[in-house]
Amino acid sequence: MEERGECSASASASANPSDEIWAKLVLSDERYSDVQISSDEKVISSEISATSNDKHSWCKIVRNPDLCSATMENKSQNTILVDGVKVHSDDTIVIKDGSQIIPGPDREGFVSYKFHIMSGPDICQRQLKICVDVNHAKCSICLNLWHDVVTVAPCLHNFCNGCFSEWLRRSKERHSAVLCPQCRAVVHFAGKNHFLRTIAEDMLRADSSLQRSHDEVALLDTYALVRSNLVIGSGKKNRKRAYTPLDDQSDGTYHQCQQCVTEVAGFRCKYDTVHLQCQACGGMMPSRTGFGIPQYCSGCDRSFCGAYWHALGVTGNGSYPVCSQDTLRPISDHSISRIPLLAHEKNLHEQNITDSCIRQMGRTLPDVISEWIAKFENREIDRRRMMLNHAEMITARTFGLLPQVGVISPVLVSPLYTQTLGSA
Repeated sequence: MEERGECSASASASANPSDEIWAKLVLSDERYSDVQISSDEKVISSEISATSNDKHSWCKIVRNPDLCSATMENKSQNTILVDGVKVHSDDTIVIKDGSQIIPGPDREGFVSYKFHIMSGPDICQRQLKICVDVNHAKCSICLNLWHDVVTVAPCLHNFCNGCFSEWLRRSKERHSAVLCPQCRAVVHFAGKNHFLRTIAEDMLRADSSLQRSHDEVALLDTYALVRSNLVIGSGKKNRKRAYTPLDDQSDGTYHQCQQCVTEVAGFRCKYDTVHLQCQACGGMMPSRTGFGIPQYCSGCDRSFCGAYWHALGVTGNGSYPVCSQDTLRPISDHSISRIPLLAHEKNLHEQNITDSCIRQMGRTLPDVISEWIAKFENREIDRRRMMLNHAEMITARTFGLLPQVGVISPVLVSPLYTQTLGSA
């Protein structure tokens, strides 16, 4: 039988000196051979229809500098589906290990490929290999590998987010202070540890036996409270007399926020109320997960106080700062009058070119942003290109920080930028 999925190297390709196979396209139909890729740049020529043996040059795959992903360019006249995202003719998209590619606009009638990056000493060579004892990467509460790991201070022990959050909830109900589950030191702070989370994910990829069931992971996620940095109160205090302002000076404590001082909208902080520190103004606010007012940016999971305090009608002062209401608001409500600083990875030259392109076409940036926000809502944009958390869950009405709109905007304005350069 004739081998299916023949590859031809592009004339401009830079060949891999070792000529080793670094990736392949695996067909869903096991009767045919895989498409093997050894050059850094390949034009894929193969059958695209499930009912025809005709071969077509339908895409070009270019190896990315990180050695762990590639960029695919649609070389055909058809729309190509990559993980459900439509890639039109001459458009590009980043593909990773496991990406599903269908060389047509519909799953029916077209063959299906899965992009697979080969493991080997030359793949991902920029990643440092370290040896970690799995017993040192386990949560002392559930005795499993960390899931969404958090670190508590000042003792710096690490736990699953869900495990520690449940411990925190029970401790606040029963005790005057929150103690570390491992060493019993008083905990004053808890925050996510992204470095250890990456290590735990790498360990799961290396040893699948460490993986928990989907139900267990889902249950842990429902318990998780730590999204941004949590400041944990020092516990209850017994008082035999009425509180006076001099008490703060005499016992060395201080009020963390305005609701520690007085009741606002029916709520006043207790001594053990967990607080969040605003990442914009540095002020504090109580952590109220069920209140209904967003306290976090959905794109970066950092906490911001503007939406919370303004919903309560509270203004800031010298002792208790409050950031602007405009800091955290629905993405579509942000007013963008110029190219955000984070656009094009902070490349000022590309930002100036994009701005010039928009003006030469007689359009305004708000008009372009509105058009692409609509495409974002209709899922016509590859969300995996966005350096955001929860990218698949974000909508135009999701609360976000203005700089996070700057992260989205390169995805929005880049097609216009590319289109204009191509017509120049």
